Amino acid sequence: MLEQVKVTGGVLDPTEIEAYVDHIQKQYPGRELDSLQIEVDGDFVNLNYTFVAVPFERIRRITGYLVGTTDRWNNAKRAEEKDRVKHSL
Repeated sequence: MLEQVKVTGGVLDPTEIEAYVDHIQKQYPGRELDSLQIEVDGDFVNLNYTFVAVPFERIRRITGYLVGTTDRWNNAKRAEEKDRVKHSL
């Protein structure tokens, strides 16, 4: 079960907590749940949760190419990138 579960406003059975975790994981397949806060309000609950951050690589268009980094470019392409005019909005 998830380590970062906090219940406020009441007490919940561990099987009910696990059911809420399962519900969230079914709703967002492929995402890893980081923390869950369950606020009990009478017969209702509010679920506040966060997911583990998904790493991504930034891709930019430089001199007509979509690139993440320029570390594999040859000297001519690096010079072209250095000499380009950068436009800002």
